[in-house]
Order: sequence, then C-alpha cells, then structure tokens
Amino acid sequence: MTRNGIGIRTAQVRSERLTGQIHVYDGLGKGKSQAALGVVLRSIGLGINTPEDSYNRVLLLRFLKGPERDYDEDGAIAALQRGFPHLIDQVRTGRAEFFGHDQITPFDRTEATRGWDVAKGAIASGLYSVVVLDEINPVLDLGLLCVNEVINVLKSKPQELEIITTGRAAPQALLDIADLHSEMKPHHHPTAAELFIEGIEIYTGAGKGKSTSALGKALQAIGRGINHPGSNRVLIMQWLKGGSGYTEDAAIAALQKSYPEVVDHQRCGRDAIVWRNSRQELDYIEAERGWEIAKMAIASGVYKTIILDELNPTVDLELLPVDPIVQALLRKPRDTEVIITGRCQNQPAYFDLASIHSEVYCHKHYANEGVELKRGVDF
Repeated sequence: MTRNGIGIRTAQVRSERLTGQIHVYDGLGKGKSQAALGVVLRSIGLGINTPEDSYNRVLLLRFLKGPERDYDEDGAIAALQRGFPHLIDQVRTGRAEFFGHDQITPFDRTEATRGWDVAKGAIASGLYSVVVLDEINPVLDLGLLCVNEVINVLKSKPQELEIITTGRAAPQALLDIADLHSEMKPHHHPTAAELFIEGIEIYTGAGKGKSTSALGKALQAIGRGINHPGSNRVLIMQWLKGGSGYTEDAAIAALQKSYPEVVDHQRCGRDAIVWRNSRQELDYIEAERGWEIAKMAIASGVYKTIILDELNPTVDLELLPVDPIVQALLRKPRDTEVIITGRCQNQPAYFDLASIHSEVYCHKHYANEGVELKRGVDF
C-alpha cells in the first residue's frame, strides 16, 4: 500500500484465502489484546452475516485474566453471546494481576494448564474458525507452559483455523512459525511533554493491528456502557471506508439494536482505494462530512469514547487540514477518550498531543507473501 503514498484497502469483493494463519501481537506498546478483540468483533459479524455457514465460531481464551475481576468488554461480549450463542465462547483463566518469575504460585501453573487444555481441545475440534490465545505470550515467557508443546500443537492446527496470540515477550520459537508478527512499540514525544492531553490515543505504523485495536477499544467502551448505563456512549467514525462488506458492521449493528443509547457508527468515503494521484472531489467531500460529525461529537461531551479510524491517512492524503483537528482535540472534554488510527508518512501536529502513541511495527505479514486477505479477520 505504498503506491503513490498512502492507500487503504476497502471491502470490495476480491478473492479470499481459505487457509488460516498464525498471528502474533507482542511488544511493549498498547493495543495487543485490543487487536485480538477487534478480530473477535469482525469474526462474530461475519457469522451474523452468513448464518448458513456453521464454520464461523470464535473462542476467546484469556490467560492471566481471572474471573475475580470484571473487564470493560465483558458486557459487550456477554450481549453478543446472548444474541448469538452459536458464534462465541469465552474462557478466562489465571489471576487478574501482574506478577514476575519470583511470584509464581502452584495456582498459576494449574490455571495456565487448564487454559491450555481448553485451547488444545478447541484447536483439535474443528469447531472454530478463530481461536484467540490472549496473553499466552507472557504465560510462555514465565515458563507456565512448555513452549515446545504449544508450538507443536499450533503447527498441527487444522488448515482453515486462524490463531491469534497476544502479549509481551513472545518466545522466538513462536515468532518463527508465525505468519504475521506485529510488534506494538510505544512512542514518547519528550519535546511535547507539556502539551499531551490525557485520553488521546494514536495507533499508527505499517503493521496489522491499528483498526482492529480501535475496534477492540470500541468493544471495551461499549461493554462499559452496557455494564454502567449512562456512563459511556461510543462513536465509531471511519474514513476511507465507504461502501459495504466490512464484517464488523453486523456485530456493531446487533449491539446498536440492543443498546441504541450506547453506540453510534458512521462510515465515509468511496468504496475504492484512494491514492494521492487519484483523489476525486468526492473524496474531499466525504472526508469533510466525516470530520463535521467527529468535530461535533468531540465538542458535545455526549460521547465518552470516540474512534477516529483511518484519520491519519486521510490527513496524509491532504483530504483534511491538520489545524482544525488540533484545535478540536485541545478543546475536548477532559473525560472524553479519542482514539486515532492509520498509517502516515508524515506525523501531523496532533501526534504531540497524544498521551499514548503506539506504532504497530510489521515484522511479518502474509499479505507481503502474496497471501490473500480473509473476510472476518482482515476486513
């Protein structure tokens, strides 16, 4: 996607791969588990869109996230489970706290083994199209599971199965068999230390995981709104993604139907890839239309979480000016979170305002090897 600058893939009909890939999201930056949640949202949406296809079931298996703690996204996942019990299973194991090698207890080993037994059964069953092993990377790093056993099971997975692993410190043996490896790197802006505004998060870079991290963040926020009515209203605003065919739409629409007071979703743009030398008048009109919605949402204080998906390449393509975005972010309500995504060749000025800036660095991507993208995972 570097021809004549930045271009964003759309959901136009194309051939799709049938084989599943092994994804690894690691690194010190934020966004790893969120990216996995974003894929879960897309996969559920695919299952809603194609109910005749029984092979659209997701297992979200979460290590180091025990049941004694409530997570924001649990409300949204539970709502989707109630509406579509045939599409998603969730299992949580371990204790919900950070600990090091010198703090491991017999309980930790037992819980890790329990989670892995569930994972092995799910992988062998052929019942799932996607299995998410959230935070298995640090479990392996802590020595709670045998790395060689995990690698052998993953290597012998059913051909169609998509497997996603997340967490810091993925072992090299896992990276060696991965088809996709995205590393989330934290960025700091020391010259702008006095400028940054709490509640602005930016996900950029060439690796996979930016939009899915934003979708995962949206799922967390929707769950927070469901669990605590009136505390969180969410806007998902997406640029350069006109048309239809995006699998997350069905899952978001299902949540909107059940909880209309919690989530709003808008797309803008043509159903085509926009390059710098192929910009059309409609691209400017659509970009401005999206920004007018976003600007009003930021200023209103009605929304506590606002996703500005693919805003960065929209600015990079010069479809929107930078200064109005900076001014809107400077004036945002204190308790409003704004999440901005997308790659860009030149960092716009509003990057200096971010309290969190995570670059998704691409070590491996199956698309670079000529492997087709997959509906319900990539778009």
